[in-house]
Amino acid sequence: MIRTGHFFEIGHGLRLHCALSGDASRPLMLMLHGFPEFWFAWRELIPHFSDQFFVAAPDLRGYNLSSAPPELEAYRIERLVADIDALLAGMGRERCVLVAHDWGGALAWSYAIARPQRVSRLIILNAPHPFLFAQALAADPEQQQASGYMNWLRRAGSEDILAQDEFRRLDGVFAGAAGSWFKAEVRAAYHQAWAQPERLRGAVNWYRATPLHPPEAGQPGAARLRLDEAQFRVEVPTLVIWGEQDTALLPRLLDGLDRFVSRLQIVRIAGASHWLIHEQPDSIAEFIRQFLNDTSQTGDLP
Repeated sequence: MIRTGHFFEIGHGLRLHCALSGDASRPLMLMLHGFPEFWFAWRELIPHFSDQFFVAAPDLRGYNLSSAPPELEAYRIERLVADIDALLAGMGRERCVLVAHDWGGALAWSYAIARPQRVSRLIILNAPHPFLFAQALAADPEQQQASGYMNWLRRAGSEDILAQDEFRRLDGVFAGAAGSWFKAEVRAAYHQAWAQPERLRGAVNWYRATPLHPPEAGQPGAARLRLDEAQFRVEVPTLVIWGEQDTALLPRLLDGLDRFVSRLQIVRIAGASHWLIHEQPDSIAEFIRQFLNDTSQTGDLP
């Protein structure tokens, strides 16, 4: 059973809402959603793991029932990393298995890089490693074009346009590649989350706060960054699952990933899109379970 309505303080009067499942005495699995979603994105995967883990799926900062501070600085990556520290502290945990998609994946990569001692396993679904993404945004015309929507979302008032016509454009984000999963009851749940005051602004502030975006007039974006590869190493056992029909995050973003991740497994799903956790939840769960049960991955679970 998934239990909602649990809140954890993250400092400065802010709090994160979490959906929880499983026995709190078990190891912690933390699931981080992406844009434009909320904890509900994991509803079909959570039951696969609540027999072995205490599963927590937060609404990330700016989303649904979690706090949505108005300041742009509140969405810088160091603040988001601190949110995960606060969540672990609030749950009385030192470590977790981290499962993440899209923007949640971007945060998970950064957290595993900054806090490797706090992540026993890292599982990424269609979210590029930050160094490789920065390179692609700076120099790969195809990825620049595929990520052009990021610059639109960064513009003032984008949240108001997204809310128009009963969230028609956001519905289109899902419905364009969704097949049968974006049913009426799912649509209603997302509309309720998007309608929470200031939450769409909070969601797009993740895009406004990051330097990782394609160059445009007067905004060099990722092209202005000078990054040191050595600062982006991932020493945590890592599984990356990638839906190869993703039109926003191209499969070539996996090229060279083994330079940064010492213990890496990659699963490519030819028939899945960016929304793979909705399209193939049972298959995704099985890939994750196999990875977690792989005795070649050293280190105890939390």
